[in-house]
Amino acid sequence: MTAYAEIGVTTNFSFLRGAAHPKDYAAHAVNLGLTAIGIADRNTLAGVVRMYDAFNQISEQTNGPLPKQLIGSRLVFVDGTPDILAYPTDRPAYGRLCRLLSKGKWRAPKGECLLTLDDLLEWQEGLLLVVMPPYPYRGAPIENPAGKFWNADLTKIDGPDVLPASVFASRIEGEPDEVRRLLEKLKNHALDRVWLGVSLHLRGNDQQWLETWQRVAADADVPLLATNDALYDVEERRELQDVVTCIREHVTLDEAGYRLEANAERFLKGSDEMRALFAAAPDAIAQTIRFSERITFTLKELGKNYPEEPVPPGKTPDQHLADLARAGIQRRYLGQKQDEVRGILEKELALIAKLEIAPYFLTVYDIVQFARNQKPEILCQGRGSAANSVVCFALGITGVSPDDVDLLFERFVSQERKEPPDIDVDFEHEKREEVIQYVYERYGRPHAALTATVIHYRPRSAIRETGKVFGLTEDITADLASGVWGSWGSRLSEDQVRQGKLDPFNLKILRAVNAANAMMGFPRHLSQHVGGFVLTKDRLDEIVPTSPAAMEDRFVIEWDKDDLDHVGLMKVDVLALGMLTCIRKAFDLIRLHHNKSFDLANVPREDPVVYDMLCKADAIGVFQVESRAQMNMLPRLRPRKFYDLVVEVAIVRPGPIQGNMVHPYLKRRKNPSLVSFPHPTLEPGKEKELENVLGRTMGVPLFQEQAMKLAMVAAKFTSEEANKLRRSMATFRNLGTIDTFETKMVEGMVKRGYDRKFAEDCFNQIRGFGSYGFPESHAASFAHLVYISAWIKKHYPAVFACALLNSQPMGFYAPAEIVRDAIEHGVEVRHVDVNDSIWDNTLEGNAGPLALQLGFRQVDGFKQD
Repeated sequence: MTAYAEIGVTTNFSFLRGAAHPKDYAAHAVNLGLTAIGIADRNTLAGVVRMYDAFNQISEQTNGPLPKQLIGSRLVFVDGTPDILAYPTDRPAYGRLCRLLSKGKWRAPKGECLLTLDDLLEWQEGLLLVVMPPYPYRGAPIENPAGKFWNADLTKIDGPDVLPASVFASRIEGEPDEVRRLLEKLKNHALDRVWLGVSLHLRGNDQQWLETWQRVAADADVPLLATNDALYDVEERRELQDVVTCIREHVTLDEAGYRLEANAERFLKGSDEMRALFAAAPDAIAQTIRFSERITFTLKELGKNYPEEPVPPGKTPDQHLADLARAGIQRRYLGQKQDEVRGILEKELALIAKLEIAPYFLTVYDIVQFARNQKPEILCQGRGSAANSVVCFALGITGVSPDDVDLLFERFVSQERKEPPDIDVDFEHEKREEVIQYVYERYGRPHAALTATVIHYRPRSAIRETGKVFGLTEDITADLASGVWGSWGSRLSEDQVRQGKLDPFNLKILRAVNAANAMMGFPRHLSQHVGGFVLTKDRLDEIVPTSPAAMEDRFVIEWDKDDLDHVGLMKVDVLALGMLTCIRKAFDLIRLHHNKSFDLANVPREDPVVYDMLCKADAIGVFQVESRAQMNMLPRLRPRKFYDLVVEVAIVRPGPIQGNMVHPYLKRRKNPSLVSFPHPTLEPGKEKELENVLGRTMGVPLFQEQAMKLAMVAAKFTSEEANKLRRSMATFRNLGTIDTFETKMVEGMVKRGYDRKFAEDCFNQIRGFGSYGFPESHAASFAHLVYISAWIKKHYPAVFACALLNSQPMGFYAPAEIVRDAIEHGVEVRHVDVNDSIWDNTLEGNAGPLALQLGFRQVDGFKQD
């Protein structure tokens, strides 16, 4: 069998052009036995990490050879130059490709990339270039050669999207000469790095087409390279590709005409099919292998690019981190407890040193220290998979002691995970911009940028757009969309179509629904993440293309925040939290009017009267527990200690509700005699293994950490397998693969002597996390703020109401409701007064209770200036 490498596949990250996920191409390339596959999306590298991750996952499941992944981009120009596939041979060339794409994005509106041939010539060193001549159909309109929206001088034009068929003859006659001159020009700069690509799609004149470009390649003295220029992985996706084309062009299928492909030939083909197509040019097949062999670059070369942190002379980052953490333990703990925690700390430090991620923790520590050192201090609190580790508690990144939660070390970080840990830091929402500007100044704008978020098609958006393509009226698509509850379903069912009072077997409706289901999870566009920073030692625009953010002087990279984990880049989430603003303002008012100083660490703990208040659902304005659902749960759960608040935060969520965890937990909490812990009957001495995992939650798994521990203890998952289970439960990732673990977990538990029904129930509860899983580390960080805000409300109701009003907009309740609640708690409220009021709400009174003087900010339509 002749080896073959497919160069230049288009994925669905060429938004609304390709009709297959990168992972689909990866899996099919393995099935076909391709030597290599080259991803080349339109002026972007947005999808390359997805294919890289897919091959990594496949490699864990198979021992056979895998296709080599080639990283490249399809460069589309605005000066009439034909498309050129660009593939970097090594790491420096990859950096130049990123710089080239960044240049095009920085001069263009959002979502565009404006490139000219001169731009490519400036950055071409080390790039393998494949010129792709356009293929117009005889008698058909063809795309405007100057680009749809831009002239060669990068000025916007209002010309037609397509040129009439009358220009076809002159265009096609001159095309070979234009391409030959382009090849000769490229050879002057990239002597042995230029190919002419050719595709044969059974259009009726393939032989003539091939002979034309063989002659051009010979005249220009460049090799001819075969490619199927794939738009999808398998033939069956042809209709879906037609649908995305119609969505892009804003036409129905009936109106699309020559905008659609003539047939279903643009799928990923194996070597036998390609060899048969190119029987008259066998060297074009051989060239694909020569091309791929010249490329050595892989995304693995980008990892561990952490920024350098200032370390005292004579110390390594690991030594500096260890010294800071050990000093923190001495401040945080006293006596015997200090000795107990120090053992865990040393274990964490050893693993951090082994994984060489000390700079990551020092970076987060540096950002938190900046906030703490401001006058006044900017309140902040860390959360995430690593934030509730002993290291982060010792560094002051989080105020939640690991004693308060059941710390799972593998949830924090494991030596099998080839990715940095995850720490999110919440800051006061009114002060976060100061922190963001510090990050830019501290690390330099070329080394700090916000990550992207890939916005995917969900049921409602998918059916609305596909419905238009099939000619359905807006009323019908609205009825179809109305049958979808929420935004995170995986497909539209027949029942949902019937709920819209429509016939699911009507041909147009059936085709539209099938297309919508196929498009679920397709990337729709790139958006800016709310606060995820990627920080690097090298220039960011040599690691991933960047573009301008909506706000001035900000960068956004084109990789999703989850993609960064796969390539090992550092991400720190700098997030805004309104309750931290409220708490900081409350502390300031307590200091001013009561002469007492509090911070997140020294508020008196476990105050019974605070829990009494929460048990009565007296929680208007209290962080996380002020919604109707939470206030309904509080009298049923009756929290009496901090861990009860951790459960309260986590239990009123779709995951535990869908997993049928809420009622069993409440019943067992009310009647502890119902709590039981099955054990593996085939292994004596293991009677208490589940009690150690689920004891604190009455035998019901409520948290991601417990799901991981359950899998490790009861089904003997390795820590790496448990981490994959965690990833499949990641929040809102409804495309997760949690069901792939069912057989392993259920059969693993049965094999050890657990009852099959119990094993299946355990997995079904874990499956509830598939779209809305919630980690205990996040719940504990939030519970800390629940308690503090409730403590302020109980002991200083006037202060709490004033701080809450001055921190708006936030929370569930309008200012009028907050004022009414304050009055019910005995606070005297004074109306806005031209003599006494300023912009903010204030507190008045020296002796006795304080009165709340409303400020002008409470007057609708009144501007501060």
